[in-house]
Amino acid sequence: MRKMKDSGLEWIGKIPDNWSNQRFKYVVNSLNKGNGITKDEVFPNGNVECVRYGEIYSKYNHSFQDCFSRTNKEVVSSPQYFSYGDILFAGTGELIEEIGKNIVYLGSNACLAGGDIIVAKHSQNPSFLNYAMSSYYAQYQKSLGKAKLKVVHITASQIGNIRIILPPLPEQKRIADFLDGKCADIDQIKADIEKQIEILTDYKKSVITEAVTKGLDPKVKLKDSGIKWVGKIPEHWECKPIGVFFNEVNKKNVNGLVTNPLKFTYGTIVAKQNFDADSDEYVAKTILNYNVVDFGTIMINGLNLNYDLISQRVGLVKEKGIITSAYLAIKAKDFSKINPFYAMYAFKFYDFCMAFHNMGEGVRKTLGFDELRHVYFMLPSIKEQEQIVSYLDEKCSDIDATIAEKKKQLETLEDYKKSLIFEYVTGKKEVV
Repeated sequence: MRKMKDSGLEWIGKIPDNWSNQRFKYVVNSLNKGNGITKDEVFPNGNVECVRYGEIYSKYNHSFQDCFSRTNKEVVSSPQYFSYGDILFAGTGELIEEIGKNIVYLGSNACLAGGDIIVAKHSQNPSFLNYAMSSYYAQYQKSLGKAKLKVVHITASQIGNIRIILPPLPEQKRIADFLDGKCADIDQIKADIEKQIEILTDYKKSVITEAVTKGLDPKVKLKDSGIKWVGKIPEHWECKPIGVFFNEVNKKNVNGLVTNPLKFTYGTIVAKQNFDADSDEYVAKTILNYNVVDFGTIMINGLNLNYDLISQRVGLVKEKGIITSAYLAIKAKDFSKINPFYAMYAFKFYDFCMAFHNMGEGVRKTLGFDELRHVYFMLPSIKEQEQIVSYLDEKCSDIDATIAEKKKQLETLEDYKKSLIFEYVTGKKEVV
């Protein structure tokens, strides 16, 4: 058993006797900030590879050899290049616990770093240093003292002051090689599970689609719906413009009497937290412009239709409350003819088929009822709607439960991966 010593850091504890505790700025040769590369300056056939800070969160994992984007070096003033072994940190993010995410470049070209990226050049083992700076103990220091705002920032100076545990170079390589193999295995398992979730999600969409376009009777006679992206529907179903069956809900909370705030999240309508009109004057004024909605209201997120939010644009209100009027709210004219839960499933199907995608006005394409009301809506009898809802509730509940279990497996694997990295980059476990 190797000799251990106190690291001097309570969140790390003991480390191997021949390892050192140093600030990151004394480990690296330089910490430089990249320069802005806007979306308009990204070109498929650009003459140089580049990374923009948002891509660190969305496009890359631990290491990479090829950049997702390209630009033309002529359009970037004071370009900041990175090369093999350099570590890139995202200087801006949305979550405190993820601020300063880092990736290591293992490619052979010189590439450009966009704005809000901090580039660390060094003489250590690239993979080890990157593992160390993404470990529990380093991320804890990155998040320390950060306020929970819309956007979180971390500076080169703050990254430089992070304490890092550093073994000799030969041991860095052994640890990096070991973690590369272990993490690759974990990532492959995660990729397989993510694929299973994708298949289950597609299956759920197909179940909903089949039920709200063909019903539950496989022998039913069909007719042409007159809607290109729907095709045939049961011949006894009605098919008329949405405006025939639904009204827009546009009831402002002018007196502020309704104080139950709701929010739209991932295709569901839930209670909005930390939004107290009694203690916050800004909130008290804001809710006066909110829309009053109640059970049976269908909410459609008609904002930014050119963004991919498929299957997340439609939700059903299940309790009286208020919600931002930025969303489109509609409600059946006659509940004796339209089951709200059936309507929710039907509009989710419209969302799957991207029926809203080419609607809306303006650059960001915002959907309004004046346009939606002319789209045709398929309507079975109320009894058949209830049967379809009962069927879909059971099927979707089973699928959702399986998806939730898969997501839990992903969380467990990610926690195991983080724990593994921590134990080896702090010397708690030894590569033998």
